[in-house]
Amino acid sequence: MGAEFGRTSGAQGRISQWLRRRARAGADGDAEAARREDLLLAVAAAGLPLAPAAHPAGYRCSCDRIGCPTPARHPVSFAWQTQSTTDRAQIERWARHQPGANFITATGMVHDVLDVPLDAGHAALARLLADGIDVGPVAESEGAHGQGRLLFFTATRGTPEDEDEWWPCELDCHPETMDEHPGLRWHCRGSYVLVPPARLPGDLAVTWVRGPEFPLPDPLTLLETLTDECARYAGEPQGDVAAWPLRG
Repeated sequence: MGAEFGRTSGAQGRISQWLRRRARAGADGDAEAARREDLLLAVAAAGLPLAPAAHPAGYRCSCDRIGCPTPARHPVSFAWQTQSTTDRAQIERWARHQPGANFITATGMVHDVLDVPLDAGHAALARLLADGIDVGPVAESEGAHGQGRLLFFTATRGTPEDEDEWWPCELDCHPETMDEHPGLRWHCRGSYVLVPPARLPGDLAVTWVRGPEFPLPDPLTLLETLTDECARYAGEPQGDVAAWPLRG
């Protein structure tokens, strides 16, 4: 622990308390629900806004869409950007009234996310830590057939005074097109990612590698190492598509 979140001086203490709190007495399901709620509250206490998302329902998505292209990976409401909040009471209500729900965090408000292939991400993480570079929260999103992703949470670039100099993430690619871009993706305004703990179809999950207690770094301190490892990943036999984005 010992991280500063740059917000209230007691934030870290509250997060530590929530993460260490013993599971409430009761059945295993109650203990798991308590742990889930604690983890979500820790994310919110770190300043990352949350909103409910879909979850697995048997072999399909909990949403009503037939043939959902991103089962258990998308927000429940179309108003997820305005709905996203760090309010403790609201998150407790969501967690308790929607016990199966996953949660997304809206990027581009407080934080961005650098999203890379799993193998490239773990190699980059090892390099960054060995070089003594501050790395913030990191989550692993499991994927079938080795197509998982590692998510590096960073400070946001912020909204510039001149809006003409800003573009939303959707101009690059939508969150659901992740499989089409095996290289680095930068989630900023207009995008989102799932936060742990999240369940995915096929008994897959999203979990923390480094928790939300770590302060958010400047994304530029990570970018060179991440793009370097993505390029290396794309050059390996299993990657027949160049690392994204690619400048011609």
